[in-house]
Amino acid sequence: MKKFDYSEKKDTRSGFGAGLYELGKTNENVVALCADLIGSLKMNDFVKDFPERFYQSGIAEANMIGTAAGLTIGGKIPFAGTFANFATGRVYDQIRQSVAYSGKNVKICASHAGLTLGEDGATHQILEDIGLMKMLPGMVVINPCDYNQTKAATLAIAEYEGPVYLRFGRPSVPNFTPVDQKFEIGKALLLDEGTDVSIFATGHLVWKAIEAAQALEEKGISCEIINIHTIKPLDEEAVLKSVSKTKAVVTAEEHMMNGGLGDSIAQLLSRKLPTPIEMVAVNDTFGESGKPAELLTKYGIDTKDIISSVETVLKRK
Repeated sequence: MKKFDYSEKKDTRSGFGAGLYELGKTNENVVALCADLIGSLKMNDFVKDFPERFYQSGIAEANMIGTAAGLTIGGKIPFAGTFANFATGRVYDQIRQSVAYSGKNVKICASHAGLTLGEDGATHQILEDIGLMKMLPGMVVINPCDYNQTKAATLAIAEYEGPVYLRFGRPSVPNFTPVDQKFEIGKALLLDEGTDVSIFATGHLVWKAIEAAQALEEKGISCEIINIHTIKPLDEEAVLKSVSKTKAVVTAEEHMMNGGLGDSIAQLLSRKLPTPIEMVAVNDTFGESGKPAELLTKYGIDTKDIISSVETVLKRK
């Protein structure tokens, strides 16, 4: 198995902040909006150096999305940032009507997604956001895995014309993807080739998939690991190519099982290549307050759960 190294752990929200700041220096049409969470979204540098291109909406997320939609009419590229729960669930009507329906060039930038928000508890730990966003016609949904990939994704979506949902998080995670990577929307990344099972992972669970594959290799199981950073549009060609070889699938995500990555891959396979599949995801429950690592274990989306799911799906081949 390929060796994956990382020199540091960094939070993906800081990758967003770094990407936004770089855009501020290179693209004068990029503007930023925030719902009273500048520090949490790591927007400080952008606000400091480009105050004339920053709009503070306060705790009024619906107004922020409406303002962002309006700014696009003047040719601006708005990056609207807040916690994922407030960026989707609280303002779904505004996103649907003012952004998606009219195809506005708004970038919805959502931090603190999933269980790893931790101690803030179930009211803030949204696990349905990917499903909410991917069901909107024309909405691109991106969930990068580490600091470097989040920064690259932030830069890439500024060049894309149309609505985008960019999801990232609070905890520090291994930063293992290349610093100079080119982020291609809708293009899955093959991290390691394998023959027995395809593991499709997204976001923070990509590193967990790597850990699981390393443990499974010691048991003689060869895992193909694919980083699905773009959930919509899904790279169907990459999925089908891998599954046609391994004939067994495990998906892994920090999201609800209903409506997430596993749901999308299962739909694809049911139409084009019926295959045994196991999904590592939160199963129809809200979260709770706790340490991020402990919550991942309790809710069944940790390294050991990926290992167990691989062993289960192999029995179904």
